[in-house]
Amino acid sequence: MADLAALLADFDAECADLEALVAPLDDWSIPTPAPGWDIATQIAHLAWTDEVSVIAATQPERFAELLVEIAPRAFTFVDEAAFELAKLPRAELLARWRAGRKALVEALAAVPDGTKLPWFGPPMAPASMISARIMETWAHGQDVADALGVKRTPTARLKTVAHISVRARNYAYTVHGEAGPTEEFRVELTAPDGSLWTWGAETAAQRVTGPAEDFCLVATQRRHRDDTALRTEGDDTEHWLTIAQAFAGPPGQGREAGQFT
Repeated sequence: MADLAALLADFDAECADLEALVAPLDDWSIPTPAPGWDIATQIAHLAWTDEVSVIAATQPERFAELLVEIAPRAFTFVDEAAFELAKLPRAELLARWRAGRKALVEALAAVPDGTKLPWFGPPMAPASMISARIMETWAHGQDVADALGVKRTPTARLKTVAHISVRARNYAYTVHGEAGPTEEFRVELTAPDGSLWTWGAETAAQRVTGPAEDFCLVATQRRHRDDTALRTEGDDTEHWLTIAQAFAGPPGQGREAGQFT
């Protein structure tokens, strides 16, 4: 993976691309494909998570207190926070999102090498935390783009999304109450510039191949597997694409086949 400075720059660029979509809009109440979430909710979720990430990076004791506070609402607190923050006036929410993501870049850049930051799951290195923020920003940005009927131009930043998605393979099985395969998968993805990104042994019998953007859309559950050009070799990889989940939390709802064709 790229070094921390490069990942921080990618995060800033991913946020800027999304801001270019939403900042000119007067109305953020446009529904997105995520049930019950409008554009304001999407931005509020990103803003809140960036702010909490800053707390984890700069105030670990306060973050520990936050974990205790949200424990009774372990499966609802993320949505609750997004809906509450989405009540802010559009201009105020936009300013808060800008400030939070800027603070996060500064905070992570200042973390000493080798430091692990507390999180809702296992502690994370700064590079892992900002990689997760890139993935989430891209995924929620896709919801906004779909709501607006916009086709985004894929970038090399998708490699971070794809990497997280491959690393999360066994997690997807776990949250579905399934035992994951013991054998390694080979993932070969065509990058936006036509180069090849690969994970896993070349000799692996089970394979996923196709466009990197399609793989990222499936793994973040923004597209149904059948609406992509992904190809598989082996029953296990085909099943994986039906449950793949790059993000933390319970199994996502995904998207219906044909929803965006």
